[in-house]
Amino acid sequence: MQYLPLFVKLTDKPVLIVGGGSVALRKAGTLLTAGAKLTVISPEFAAEFIEWQQQGKAELITGYFSPELLDGKLLVIAATDNDSVNAAVFAAATARNMLANTVDDQPKCSFIFPSIIDRSPIIIAISSFGTAPVLARRLREKLETLLPQHLGPLAQLVGRFRDKVKAKFQGFAARRQFWEKVFDSDVVRDLEQNLPAQAEQRLDAMLQDQVPARQGEVWIVGAGPGDPELLTLKALQLMQQADVVVYDYLVSPDILELVRRDAERLCVGKKAGAHSVAQQETNALLIELALAGKKVCRLKGGDPFIFGRGGEEIEALLPHLIPFQVVPGVTAAAGCAAYAGIPLTHREHAQSVQFVTGHCRKDGDQPDWHSMSRSQQTLVIYMGILKAADIQAQLIAAGRHGNTPLAIVENGTRREQRVITGTLAELGSLVQQHQVVSPALLIIGEVVALQSQLHWFGQRPSAAVFAQPLTQLQ
Repeated sequence: MQYLPLFVKLTDKPVLIVGGGSVALRKAGTLLTAGAKLTVISPEFAAEFIEWQQQGKAELITGYFSPELLDGKLLVIAATDNDSVNAAVFAAATARNMLANTVDDQPKCSFIFPSIIDRSPIIIAISSFGTAPVLARRLREKLETLLPQHLGPLAQLVGRFRDKVKAKFQGFAARRQFWEKVFDSDVVRDLEQNLPAQAEQRLDAMLQDQVPARQGEVWIVGAGPGDPELLTLKALQLMQQADVVVYDYLVSPDILELVRRDAERLCVGKKAGAHSVAQQETNALLIELALAGKKVCRLKGGDPFIFGRGGEEIEALLPHLIPFQVVPGVTAAAGCAAYAGIPLTHREHAQSVQFVTGHCRKDGDQPDWHSMSRSQQTLVIYMGILKAADIQAQLIAAGRHGNTPLAIVENGTRREQRVITGTLAELGSLVQQHQVVSPALLIIGEVVALQSQLHWFGQRPSAAVFAQPLTQLQ
């Protein structure tokens, strides 16, 4: 082990930085966050250094390094673009048995700056001892996605109760068991939902042995259109915490691979032409699991509030007083259009966008075909493949030009994504000819003609030559 990892309290401790440019600025920002008393020596300074001096956060000395500047300092950072100056700083510090860091010159470092994950007072530091800093940064980024922001408030709350717990429980084992119970309790949920006072009351009740049975809850989580890298950080964190994951067919296998390994997985997906679980049964299942004390992640393709029936499921939970939260996801219209290279709006071609579903309730009203048929508007139709021929006929009858560009995006954002382009008049035949299957999205509007230029992901589409230029369609 080349370096011993230490956490050093730098509050009001004197630190010298040699250099006043952008590299020195990065180090200075980290040190100021830690409360260090900064002195910076340089012939000239970046503007932010000047601001810090005006705010009393740093002392600036205009000039060049000399060894006596090290007197009384705890640490020194050499951050100039002059190798000989950096070497002189390191040599002078070594002669005084001082800790020194020479930026981007690991042999001239007696201490190093790790990659930091800050959930104060929880701090995680990652280092490769200067051998692979980019790799260390990548590891930090991965850990950042798994560590929720409420860790800091949780640690602060635990810290305030630490002496009380010591006074009540004798021995390390008893205290450890109590804290394990706390971390598995609704104290954590309260902090996730930004309810610190309620979390403190609950923890106090646990300490007084007034602990109710573990309460279940439901997380309505949007999984996005398929690419796991489009998941939000919060979605990934909840997927890792859930006892049970209730998911749809639209949730891709790659995303399901990110679910906690020991979590129970229940598929309640709905798929055209196949047996599926009725919505009422899904609602009942969520209620049953939550009332049994389970943490339930209801994982939905896209966004749960855009044709995802998330609102219906929450309404079912309300009479049972089941706690819930909603995590939005990238809806299919946004994700599939972006990965197909189709801007949903464009100043020259589309000033509005309309999301509609091609699969309404049997007793529901008919769509407003005339509003959906306006030019200079992008129309995105979810679940429209089975009714493609009818959609084509209705839109044209309502006034949409048959030569309007159209794209069918199958398995959008996934490795097997397929984009089929043509015109509105060809919609029904394109679906049959290419044997399009769900999940697939219809995008209709002048912006689709830009797709051939803006395409960037996956295979090139089956391109069409549109019968008329855009200016004639408008």
